[in-house]
Amino acid sequence: MKFLIIAAGQGSRLSQIGDSKPLIPLLGLPLIERTILTAQKCGFSDFCIVTGYNGKKVRLFLDQLAPRRNIKITHVINEEWEKGNALSILKAKHVLEDNNFLLAMTDHLFDDQILLSLKSEPIKGDEVILAADFKITSNNLVDIDDVTKVSVKDGHIIDIGKTIAPYNAFDTGTFLCSSAIFPAIEKSMLENDDSSLSGAIKILAEKNQAKTFDIQDKFWLDLDDEKAFKKAEQYMMHQLKKASDGPVSRYLNRPISTRISKLLLKTDITPNQISFLSFLIAVAGAGFLFLGNITCLIVSGILVQIASIVDGCDGEIARLKYQESNYGAWFDACLDRYADAFIFFGLSYYAFFSGAGIWAWNIGFLAMIGSFMNSYTADKYDGLMKAKFSTRKTFRMGRDVRMFIIFIGTITNQVMFVLGFIALLMNVETARRIVICSKNE
Repeated sequence: MKFLIIAAGQGSRLSQIGDSKPLIPLLGLPLIERTILTAQKCGFSDFCIVTGYNGKKVRLFLDQLAPRRNIKITHVINEEWEKGNALSILKAKHVLEDNNFLLAMTDHLFDDQILLSLKSEPIKGDEVILAADFKITSNNLVDIDDVTKVSVKDGHIIDIGKTIAPYNAFDTGTFLCSSAIFPAIEKSMLENDDSSLSGAIKILAEKNQAKTFDIQDKFWLDLDDEKAFKKAEQYMMHQLKKASDGPVSRYLNRPISTRISKLLLKTDITPNQISFLSFLIAVAGAGFLFLGNITCLIVSGILVQIASIVDGCDGEIARLKYQESNYGAWFDACLDRYADAFIFFGLSYYAFFSGAGIWAWNIGFLAMIGSFMNSYTADKYDGLMKAKFSTRKTFRMGRDVRMFIIFIGTITNQVMFVLGFIALLMNVETARRIVICSKNE
């Protein structure tokens, strides 16, 4: 199935932040790239993109993007881009006419789950299905004066437009189309002098051929102005929080790391490079423990906590820029375990030469083993908790907690207490997970 993206308009209300709407960056990615990558995440690889205003610049960008992201892009040019958006769809008729296709606007953000569900909807050869938002009273992201409104009855569109009344849904700008869309556009233009997509949908609605798909609580947003851009940024940054975040990550690390990530998005740094940077900061923190004085101990604790915060940025950047990979997650986990080993060895060394004797190495060993087992069991435990208790918050004790304990212990010069506390806490937590998993397996 092909994916059609309309990217022909000028976007005059966004002219102060960019001269080409499809190329305006949102958290590190141009709008059109973000739309393409959302679709690619849902299995689409064959794109037809209609360009118009400043089209040469957009097409040059897309020609560079296609091989980099391993996708196919067919260009369609609409020199009459000042007219309604349905004309852009009609220009692509020769590319799409024989198949069903997904349609989206380059200036709309949407949850990838909308596409996954929509592309699986059964559709007849004379129908169009609109992904509709029926949460008209609770969606505070919508500009009610600008959004296209829809009147729906029994799953079929009765009327559509920006000024209609009454209405019970919003148009999200995402459609599953059959070839029936093309004659509807032609009829709307010929008989009604209306080159808007809403005009074509009205033609289909008259014949009961325009249906809706309820997106329920899934996210979408029309990026028509700077206010909408700010809403999008706030929403996307908020979504970086993970259900598996421990208490320190949730309330301390994540609020800081997301601000750092927002700055890093303006650079070309990759998630794997951030993972390695976090590792180097942690190793530097461990190195200060071998210098054996209180000032270096405090510096060590600060560096360990900074490394813990930066460790969240790699995943945030990966999700925002669609650079997630199994290798990246594995690489990050490997570096974390090496960093932990250096830190616990340094803490044991410091405690030993501070008078704790052989107990420093014994308890340090238990702390290291407990921490490694805590990390080793995390994926299985989190997976079980998500499957069994997805509707409620669950207790999570992870690396963020022990790094914060190390930070507090080092700046208060309580190294031996920290080693003992982590040894007890992490091994008890691992035992707790074993019990919970055995009861719920």
